Amino acid sequence: MALLVHLKTIRDLRGKGDRIAKVTFRGLSLYTHVLENCEDEARFDETFRWPTASRVDENEMLEVQVFNYSKVFTNRVIGTFKMVLQKVAEEGQLEVTDTLIDDNNTAIRTSVTIYIKYTTMDGTVGVWSDGEFLDIPGDPEGTFQFETDSLLSGHSQGSGVSPGRSIHGIPTFRKAGKGVFSAMKLGKTKSSKDDHKKDEPAILDMEDLNRKAMRLGGVGVLDPDCISLASVTAVTTNVSNKRSKPEIKMEPSSGRPVDYQISITVVEARQLVGLNMDPVVCVEIGDDKKYTSMKESTNCPYYNEYFVFDFHVPPDVMFDKILKLSVIHSKNLLRSGTLVGTFKLDVGTVYSQPEHQFYRKWATLSDPDDITAGCKGYIKCDIAVVGKGDNIKSSHKANETDEDDIEGNLLLPEGVPLERQWARFYVKIYRAEGLPKMNTSIMANVKKAFIGENRDLVDPYVQVVFAGQRGKTSVQKSSYEPIWNEQVVFTEMFPPLCKRMKVQIRDSDKVNDVAIGTHFIDLRKIANDGDKGFLPTMGPAWVNMYGSTRQYTLMDEHQDLNEGLGEGVSFRARLLISVAVEILDTTSTEIVSSTEVQVEPVSNISESVTGKIEEFFLFGSFLEATMIDRKIGDKPISFEVTIGNYGNQIDGVSKPSAAKKKKKEGGGGESDEEESELIHQNSSEDEADDDGDLVSVSSSPPMKPVITDRNYFHLPYFEKKPCIYIKSWWQDQRRRLYNSNIMDKIADKLEEGLNDVQEIIKTETAYPERRLRGVLEELSTGCNRFVTLANKDQNQAGRTKLDKERLKSCMREMESMGQQAKLIRSQVKRNTVRDKLKMVQNFLHRLRFLADEPQHSIPDVFVWMMSNNKRIAYARIPSKDILYSIVDEETGKDCGKVKAVFLRLPGKKGFGPAGWTVQAKMEMYLWLGLNKQRKDFLSGLPNGFEENKAPRTGSCLQSLPPISLVYNMKQVFQLRAHMYQARSLFAADSSGLSDPFARVFFSTHSQVTEVLSETLCPTWDQLLVFDDVELFGEAGELRDDPPIIVVEVYDQDTVGKAEFIGRTFAKPITKMCDEHYGPPRFPPQLEYYQIYRGNSTAGDLLAAFELLQIPYDDEEIRRALIAVHDFAVPQIKIGQGGRAELPAINGPTDSDRGPILPVPMGIRPVLSRYRIEVLFWGLRDLKRVNLAQVDRPRVDIECAGRGVQSALIVNFKKNPNFSTLVKWFEVDLPENELLHPPLNIRVVDCRAFGRYTLVGSHAVTSLRRFIYSPPDKTQNNWASTARLMNGYMVLTNGGSQSRPSSPYSRTLPRTLSHPTGDVIVNMDANPSVRKMDTVVKLDASSDAVIKVDVNEEEKEEKKKKKKKKKKGEVEEDDETDERMLDWWSKYFASIETLMEILRAQEAALAEAEEREEQEIAAEGADIKPDDHPVKGSKGKEKSRDKSRNKDKKKSHHAGEGTEKRPSKPKVNELLVYNKELEAEYDNFEDWLHTFNLYRGKAGDDDEAALDDDRIVGRFKGSMCMYKLPLSEEITREVGFDPNMGMFQSIPHNDPINVLVRVFVVRATDLHPADVNGKADPYVVIKLGKSELKDKENYISKQLNPVFGKAFDMEATFPMESMLTVSVYDWDLVGTDDLIGETKIDLENRYYSKHRATCGIANNYSVHGYNMWRDPMKPSQILAKLCKEGKLDGPHYGPGGRVKVANRIFMGATEIEDETGLKKQTDEHLALTVLKHWEEIPRVGCKLIPEHVETRPLLHPEKPGIEQGRIEMWVDMFPMDMPAPGPAIDISPRKPKKWLKGQQEDKQDTDVHYHSLTGEGNFNWRFVFPFDYLMAEEKIVISKKESMFSWDETEYKIPARLTLQVWDADHFSADDFLGAIELDLNRFPRGAKTAKQCSIGMVQNEAELPCISIFKQKRVKGWWPFMARDENDEMELTGKVEAELHLMSAEEAEKSPVGLGRNEPDPLEKPNRPDTSLMWFVNPLKSIRYFIWHNYRWLILKALGLLLLLLLLGLFLYSFPGYLVKKMLGA
Repeated sequence: MALLVHLKTIRDLRGKGDRIAKVTFRGLSLYTHVLENCEDEARFDETFRWPTASRVDENEMLEVQVFNYSKVFTNRVIGTFKMVLQKVAEEGQLEVTDTLIDDNNTAIRTSVTIYIKYTTMDGTVGVWSDGEFLDIPGDPEGTFQFETDSLLSGHSQGSGVSPGRSIHGIPTFRKAGKGVFSAMKLGKTKSSKDDHKKDEPAILDMEDLNRKAMRLGGVGVLDPDCISLASVTAVTTNVSNKRSKPEIKMEPSSGRPVDYQISITVVEARQLVGLNMDPVVCVEIGDDKKYTSMKESTNCPYYNEYFVFDFHVPPDVMFDKILKLSVIHSKNLLRSGTLVGTFKLDVGTVYSQPEHQFYRKWATLSDPDDITAGCKGYIKCDIAVVGKGDNIKSSHKANETDEDDIEGNLLLPEGVPLERQWARFYVKIYRAEGLPKMNTSIMANVKKAFIGENRDLVDPYVQVVFAGQRGKTSVQKSSYEPIWNEQVVFTEMFPPLCKRMKVQIRDSDKVNDVAIGTHFIDLRKIANDGDKGFLPTMGPAWVNMYGSTRQYTLMDEHQDLNEGLGEGVSFRARLLISVAVEILDTTSTEIVSSTEVQVEPVSNISESVTGKIEEFFLFGSFLEATMIDRKIGDKPISFEVTIGNYGNQIDGVSKPSAAKKKKKEGGGGESDEEESELIHQNSSEDEADDDGDLVSVSSSPPMKPVITDRNYFHLPYFEKKPCIYIKSWWQDQRRRLYNSNIMDKIADKLEEGLNDVQEIIKTETAYPERRLRGVLEELSTGCNRFVTLANKDQNQAGRTKLDKERLKSCMREMESMGQQAKLIRSQVKRNTVRDKLKMVQNFLHRLRFLADEPQHSIPDVFVWMMSNNKRIAYARIPSKDILYSIVDEETGKDCGKVKAVFLRLPGKKGFGPAGWTVQAKMEMYLWLGLNKQRKDFLSGLPNGFEENKAPRTGSCLQSLPPISLVYNMKQVFQLRAHMYQARSLFAADSSGLSDPFARVFFSTHSQVTEVLSETLCPTWDQLLVFDDVELFGEAGELRDDPPIIVVEVYDQDTVGKAEFIGRTFAKPITKMCDEHYGPPRFPPQLEYYQIYRGNSTAGDLLAAFELLQIPYDDEEIRRALIAVHDFAVPQIKIGQGGRAELPAINGPTDSDRGPILPVPMGIRPVLSRYRIEVLFWGLRDLKRVNLAQVDRPRVDIECAGRGVQSALIVNFKKNPNFSTLVKWFEVDLPENELLHPPLNIRVVDCRAFGRYTLVGSHAVTSLRRFIYSPPDKTQNNWASTARLMNGYMVLTNGGSQSRPSSPYSRTLPRTLSHPTGDVIVNMDANPSVRKMDTVVKLDASSDAVIKVDVNEEEKEEKKKKKKKKKKGEVEEDDETDERMLDWWSKYFASIETLMEILRAQEAALAEAEEREEQEIAAEGADIKPDDHPVKGSKGKEKSRDKSRNKDKKKSHHAGEGTEKRPSKPKVNELLVYNKELEAEYDNFEDWLHTFNLYRGKAGDDDEAALDDDRIVGRFKGSMCMYKLPLSEEITREVGFDPNMGMFQSIPHNDPINVLVRVFVVRATDLHPADVNGKADPYVVIKLGKSELKDKENYISKQLNPVFGKAFDMEATFPMESMLTVSVYDWDLVGTDDLIGETKIDLENRYYSKHRATCGIANNYSVHGYNMWRDPMKPSQILAKLCKEGKLDGPHYGPGGRVKVANRIFMGATEIEDETGLKKQTDEHLALTVLKHWEEIPRVGCKLIPEHVETRPLLHPEKPGIEQGRIEMWVDMFPMDMPAPGPAIDISPRKPKKWLKGQQEDKQDTDVHYHSLTGEGNFNWRFVFPFDYLMAEEKIVISKKESMFSWDETEYKIPARLTLQVWDADHFSADDFLGAIELDLNRFPRGAKTAKQCSIGMVQNEAELPCISIFKQKRVKGWWPFMARDENDEMELTGKVEAELHLMSAEEAEKSPVGLGRNEPDPLEKPNRPDTSLMWFVNPLKSIRYFIWHNYRWLILKALGLLLLLLLLGLFLYSFPGYLVKKMLGA
């Protein structure tokens, strides 16, 4: 093996000198000889050879360096050329001419030409042809060698040719196909060149797989991970490298309007900035505004108001809407008020939150007019966005306690910093190109007539919309290439909570401006918030805009597309923009403080910034055009391909290359108008190029279609395939597209792998974990490959900041993803597959997000079908998908491949049914690349064609692309389509069924199956044979890559044309005539293909397809030979004729089916005999059929052609149940469960005169859950109980498994000898959560008694408690009096427990994640490759021990937690489910199933929610199927009733009378029903005919009403079994509106084994709030259950034990009655057994505890969107039993009266006049009466909302006391001095003295101890008054001494007091100094107070200064005199 490099020439050298070159490969450098005195060209013509021992890897590099040679000095490098040898490794040879790059990595003009050849010893090369990242297990370097012959021949499957040899006897590897590696990877062996990879059948049984693995194991390289299974949608696999995957979902999903509901609760606001405010909150979404009520003079208003906005818009529009919360101060009818602050975010941000909501979060307000001001306050709110079918929020959230921590609960998405700063967003708009004509020719002529000149008639400007603000550039009058050079500046918080910026070019018009094109900039894609992230930046880059077609019509039907809704169908323009963000320093002075949008001019930028302009070449060929809709089939059709405006036939505007080049060379000087006009006349049809060698041909010649069948036509492109080619000029930004191609390919591969894994999990075959490991391996190699590839061409021209930053962040992401993938791979185990799968799916989203390149380069390619000059249908192909690169991974996925393209209707026309029918199916070949790389453009076409060039003179014909290809090779095939059956098809008729038939299209042929009437699951069992299918191209290629088959399923209608149901694609398995028809590939297996209708699925098709080559007869061969002699080209490859004839088709075996061929044996599934037993219980709620009521219904069951009919229900009204319960039938079904046909249930009504009417039907698609498997006797019925126990333990332990069984294991040896087979489980009467750990799991065969003593723990706990008490901690004595407790105590205690459990679950999840991270880290750190494995394992153990210790510590903490808790009073609890009971107990279908019956057409909206309208009733029953014969043990059991079959011990279905008691606790978050945003709800309960309305007890203006009511009704099952609980809104006038309702099927509950009649309480007591509700005592219930389950027991023994079956339970045995006397009782024991009933063998299941369930309220008109929730429960008591006692009282608690009183009270003291010292003395008493709810810590106020309100509304507000101090002025308004607000539940203790009182008491509230007035009752102290100063800082403005005294109403009545200082109990007058400020009387005193008091220091300082100055003056005055005296000595 060797690599040869022939260095030919180096051109364009500068200067003159001696040259030398160095060529390096694998570190070995070879030098050329020195060329002396060469000028601009150096011809080296030297060949270098490197012998290679190992195969050349595709990542290896070749480097050529060129030097200026010097004898004396070192040689100076001119330039370097590096290339990756991938292409060489594949194809064996390559000639390259490319430029060199210098030391600074910039390209220079010098270019090098080299020719490389690579030979391997066996002459083979290029196994990795399709650039797959193949992973060879255990062979990381890819250096694995193969001995071709031995490898292949060892596993030959006996094909006709000797293995490993091609026809010529040279062993070769196919260049197409996936190569040996992938064949091995797919767990198949290749027997020869032709026996190529095929799709595995979807089902592989385990042994088969293992066998294959063993057989392949012989090769020694097979890791079981690599065995993959074909995915079930097999068309996506087996795509070799000549064809691309077709896209099956047809309809555009975006742009279609959907329902959304946004609900916002404004709870309260805090810390609002401003004095004495009256705040109102305004909620604004888009243009809708709603306001809360106004709260007077408070800075922290409490609203708790709920708003709902409903929208019906497309998702994009919805998520771009801005949601704005603003606080307005003193707004009233006359004035709009002043804005305090706003908060903005877009709806999309909310929707992308977990559960689509923010719950109880604080939004930060800021002032848009003054960005330097800082935070203006906080609003606490809930925001939720619900789309159709979204489940939203549970009202019980765990983190409600720490809501007051504002900083910790800000309303911001994950990852956004708490302190957001202001930033400027600069959007620079430079210029635009290629705008469409915006006027019709008529208008142009009119304008020309008036103005006298024909100017460009478009006046464009750009509008940018961001965060609810819009900015516009100036308008450039009449210009197609406007230049703006302006920037739009937005000021917004950063990071912004608005994701997208909308940039739109608009045409300014006098009447109305229209959009020309729209582009959205997603800020997440142009920024990165990581540690090494970057601020949003983009460009300068061109963005392409797409929209409606470019013909201008006055009414553009696709105008929406230009607004950015839906997929654009044509190029509109491109715009050069850039985006930058600058974070503002708000402290600096020169900042503009407003957030108004500004528009400023910017300087021009040079052409080259966006990249060097290159000439691109687009080539396309139409190989086939079929399935053309018959409406357009009569006119000639042509296809037009455009890229940007190039190739567009309408616009002459496209810049021709000549003008372009002139511009480039002439320094951008404008070529004058006239000339460009002339060039425009030259339409792009024959656009002249200076080289004179290429004219773009952008459309195929028109051609008349030919009929295929009734629906479709095709174009007769037989051997002649038309081509198009277009030259275009774009900035060369291919690197961007290359990077995203690499990532896309990795993502596609990952997605395919994940689908496989899911399929394997779904079908429960093979080893999903192995496949997942393989997928991860591929992912990590792919990521590493990206890092190596993306790192080159760093310094290309036109790289923007975003390019560099994105590259860095992508490289980082990919690298870390690769490492994570490796780590996860090492952790994939059988039991973690599902979790890891989720993690890997996140990778997939991440990859797709990264791959989406925000800066465009080359516009997308559009293919239009034109008929009669009209544009009919289009396809849009992203240019990156067809972009060519020398490196395979960078090439687009469809470049140089044949792709099936389906054309569709543009815009809104494509919505709905019109969009599903294919307008045309094209087989297209496309190639796009640089013109200079053009030589490869035909390489991917199927071989065997001749080029047909355009007749041109004078130019060299070689370089011209062909205008058509002529195929002279054709192969003849027979296609066999084995159409077996379809299931779960779409219901297309009003009967709710369809009359389906399938139409199969292949190439230009089509055939149909027969029509089967009235079924959704047709079994056609039909073979369609297509004879003489002609395909063009080489036989081998067709074999590997046949065209796809399209199957469409239709519904036959008696009149009109058949209706489309759905479509699917398939690939046939191909057999050439020289292959043997036999295993492993033939006969093909049936597979499931998913049928799509638009974007939604419409069923599955079970079928198989094979394509068989027809051998030639001798006559044909003779003719062909003659033809060969006449011509030089051999035209036909001769198959070995007649070696293997086509396999015979057995004629029709069914005489009754006439000429229809059945699916042959060997393909149809193997059948066995099954018996299906059906339990017929009854029918419910049947709706009318054709206006007549259903009276005598019957049920027909059918499966695979056999069936059974139920007994007739004689009178449906009287008794809708069946008289005969069980019937059965036998049927032959496939052995393979996955192929089981559906079972159809149909209900017919038997009318008079023997007529039948179909009422409704239901198809059970999977019978899997009804398969009966006999219990395993050896296991002694333990396995199932163990499983159940486990499940239960997980429920109670918050997810943790039971502890290691060391405590039990010690007792085992002793107890094994124990004689009885009993297991003792010691339970306490009320086990705490911890006790659950003591459930014992044992192997059933050991008869063991296990006693686990739980009491020691208890004792210890008690000791600990005592110790704690001793330490002298004051425990608040909260032991509540029994009499005080009521049902609500129980309820609130339970809700608290629910919260704790939720919290614990969240913590446990976090801990588990943390532990997993630790493990990953440990694994990463422990095992270094060179480490000895032992060390590693020790390290691991250590780390594990550590974590174990940690866990121990944690569990201690947990223990302490549980120990501390008992300081709460011990209240008996019930279970609060935050969902419906059905969800928790599997719909109560433990033996009775409910099947919905459907009738009517299925809805076409993608949502299944509409199916509810089609439900016409329900069938109740069940099924059981088993293989015959059944073992006799079952039938021989005691008491086996043969009539009941497998349904033994089922109750009888006679009518039964039941007392139903419905308890409605409360409703939450109701949808407002009145104008004021509130509702007046009341409850209505319906059951059968009876209805209870609680209208008079409606609750006024409440969205969270507490009802607290019990309703009793009597009902007779089965007639009245559906209970409806509705909440209505009471209206004074007009009818009441339904808010929402919930339906409960009581019958299933009543008969369920979970005993859902009356919940079992936690404790048994005979009096008090926890009284036993059930008329049957626990002992009676237990006895009944044991009798029904045929169990031995219960036996009550001494010492508080009871034995049931072989279990022994323990518990308390005495009970107190009302008088306090203790009595002996067995009830506690019985209750213990009932609470652990799921542990009883064989019959055990969880019994329903005492509970409250939370059910969503739904409105029939808004399906799927929750309208609120209701908390309730239902008890049922059979009337033939003793009657239950009265219902327990759950009426809402009355608030405790703290003195009778109303209204939010405001009281004032008198005024302390003329205070000089700032002291005010009052001695004043305020009395505030209020009603208070202890449990909710709220004050209850009832008041009328306004004068006009009909009744009072009840409000609940927090108990807060506000003290304010004011300065009273006589004439002007009073001045506010300060305030303090105390939350009476928790406020700081007052300071003892005024000195100790400081502002810190309130600001550091969290750290200081708080007290509650409701506990202390009396508090006295000093509190600080505060106000904000100019800088918005809080400052101390005073101190108040106050005493608070709380008395209940009774106490207050006993000792009354007066207000102020009045009687009774008067207060003495305050001691106020008599400084009455009389100037005249006492001026000195006032001076002392006013001046001295405030300015004494100033006065003292001033006096001191004065003295100093005096001294200085005297000194200066006398100094000269003395000086003179001294000098003169006088």
